[in-house]
Amino acid sequence: MTTHIARKRQQAPSRIKTALLIIGIILVAANLRASLTGLGPLVGAIRAQTNLSNSITGMLTALPLLAFAILSPLAPRIARRIGMESALMASLVLLMVGIIVRSLPSVMTLFVGTFVIGLAIAVGNVLLPSLVKRDFPNQVGAMTGAYSVGMNVFGALASGISVPLSIDAGLGWRGSLACWAGLAGITVICWLPQLRNHHIPEAPRKGGSIWGSALAWQVTLFMGLQSFLFYINATWLPVILHERGMSITSSGWMLSAMQFVSLPISFLVPLLANRLSNQRGIVIVTVLFHLIGYIGLLSGNVALTWVCIICIGIAVGSSISLALAFFGLRTQDASQAAELSGMAQSVGYLLAATGPILFGHLHDLTHAWSIPLMIMVIASMLLLFVGLGAGRNDYLSSSGLSKGE
Repeated sequence: MTTHIARKRQQAPSRIKTALLIIGIILVAANLRASLTGLGPLVGAIRAQTNLSNSITGMLTALPLLAFAILSPLAPRIARRIGMESALMASLVLLMVGIIVRSLPSVMTLFVGTFVIGLAIAVGNVLLPSLVKRDFPNQVGAMTGAYSVGMNVFGALASGISVPLSIDAGLGWRGSLACWAGLAGITVICWLPQLRNHHIPEAPRKGGSIWGSALAWQVTLFMGLQSFLFYINATWLPVILHERGMSITSSGWMLSAMQFVSLPISFLVPLLANRLSNQRGIVIVTVLFHLIGYIGLLSGNVALTWVCIICIGIAVGSSISLALAFFGLRTQDASQAAELSGMAQSVGYLLAATGPILFGHLHDLTHAWSIPLMIMVIASMLLLFVGLGAGRNDYLSSSGLSKGE
């Protein structure tokens, strides 16, 4: 009896500790999109007030992606130096600083703050999959789904309320963007208990590099192409819909709806992916929804708008959650997952950074949306090609190469 009571007392703190960790992970994930997706519906107001061209405005989305590309391969090294928990805390504090700087009354601080936000988010992007692989090795699918939902919920919320905060609440676009410093502050407080832990990730094994693996490159390109598509949607979808007759508030909510549609998909896909021997079927269905959505927008038929938004929402929810799941499914341990995550998010986001700029530049040149939307269709087909490779039943070996290499 005494032993049973003692065991219960030991289990209670353990359960509380696990619950706090799960809450912390979901809150960190919530910060990985909100400060970025809240920008898209405000692009028109920013452009009007600052007199920036479409190409330069596209840089506001591209800058964080460039920051991701720069810092992502360094994030595992930072974690090995100061500990994973401390690295995530530092990124949250830096995120708050970046959001505040971005909201200051200057075009220069708008771009500087945006870049700082990207540096902060890069750390969370890379380390969260590794943290899940380390602390929940038997629940990678469920935990990836949970934090994907957290990321998408707040990303969708930010898209929907950014214009009402700006106009209805009278905060202006700068005040609307500044509000997300509050979410980062709450997360800092909730992450404090994790600083009691000081886990230093293992250094990658010697004898090989994942940069020489075809499988690692397929995962990387899958990550990059799905991000390429998502951040074009986040930046330009409200603008496209507004130019086709929708109010700026409604077009912002359409972007929000796209992300809300993705919520159940982003939770279910990692669970399904974890149970399947390979994920090629998921890749095929995902790309099919991408193509239906973008070809529908390309047709210019306003009556199809809701169908397009739903299809794109399903596609982006499946794409991002599958890309994140690949980091755990294609690797053998937390250290390798962090290395693959760093590689994929470095090169992948460098590719993604070209998306909003290229899309805006093509619109400036053609004064139409047809050619830019054709780029989305082509990118979707490339996503299918690399996804079939990334989704095969294989994993990186201790040498960094896949089993078949």
